[in-house]
Amino acid sequence: MPDHVFAGSVPEIYDSYLVPLIFEGYAEDLAQRIAAAKPMAVLETAAGSGATTRALAPLLARDARYTVTDLNQPMLDRAMARQGDDARLSWRQADALKLPFADGHFDAVCCQFGVMFFPDRVAGYRETRRVLRPGGRFAFNAWDRIEANDFARIVTDALAVAFPSDPPRFMARTPHGYHEPAQIERDLRAAGFARIAIETVTKASVAPSAHHVAVAYCQGTPLRSEIEARDAGGLDAVTRLVEEAIAKACGTGRVSGKIQALIATASR
Repeated sequence: MPDHVFAGSVPEIYDSYLVPLIFEGYAEDLAQRIAAAKPMAVLETAAGSGATTRALAPLLARDARYTVTDLNQPMLDRAMARQGDDARLSWRQADALKLPFADGHFDAVCCQFGVMFFPDRVAGYRETRRVLRPGGRFAFNAWDRIEANDFARIVTDALAVAFPSDPPRFMARTPHGYHEPAQIERDLRAAGFARIAIETVTKASVAPSAHHVAVAYCQGTPLRSEIEARDAGGLDAVTRLVEEAIAKACGTGRVSGKIQALIATASR
């Protein structure tokens, strides 16, 4: 299954386990950055299960327009179900590389941990710039290298032990595969953006147990399909092995680890 496909039970587990574990704090950060410019027309791409949508919508003006999109309809369905009624919001399945909107349609575009999944990031950024009005703002985040993110590193190392001949590498390959600030800036400039700023933001990831972390990563991300491809009936057993690795590294009971991401802002 491709890295960008989140289907079956993955959206629910992703939203229930992974979002509070690693996404909510950065969603609030991104929402504050977008809201600071007081935009009246906002587009969100790769919205996932709506963590940023839930953080940003309350910060926008009562007469603002907020269009929420994702490539995966199951993730968008989860986001819609969580959001509740809000006449300012519209929902649409859309590919960030082929946006179905007119030129200069939005004041701001945000993307929460989605650009790493773009098959052509410059093309995706160029599409974002196209739908922004002159002076409009683009803000997104991307995970820093896997070595700076404790849980992702521990999970990946544990899976390498479980499958030594063919270790699942989704976390290192995709979520943590786009972490060089210089490359991000080059890609944004190649798409025509200016006034680019990239900063590193470190936070703590906290979970009620090692089990929670193991389920989040092994069953709430495309790692699940990689595990099942290697051991069709072994998902639960592999999840337990990962849980043991997390408990060994972080302790039993409530666990915490460092997470780190890059936050990029650019203007059209």
